[in-house]
Amino acid sequence: MANSTKFGTTVNWVIGILFTLIGLVNVFSGNDPEYGVFIILLSLVYYPPIQAFIHRLTGVGMTNGIKTILGLFILWASLGVGELITKIEQILQSM
Repeated sequence: MANSTKFGTTVNWVIGILFTLIGLVNVFSGNDPEYGVFIILLSLVYYPPIQAFIHRLTGVGMTNGIKTILGLFILWASLGVGELITKIEQILQSM
């Protein structure tokens, strides 16, 4: 059971970092930095210390189903509406 807990914690950290990076790309590229800040705020839910804080504060934990739905929303919003690929290409071309 300890291995599955470590795996889940690692997955949460990786997803949290990935979504934070997506938010940072949106903050520094394009004309809508507020959208990027919104994505960064949503990504905080995936960090285990933030999850523990929310659980201590409210007594309710985030289920994997809720985090999956939130993750799909972030990906859909970033890839579709947020034009993430185009923004990454613009950043790489400017380097």
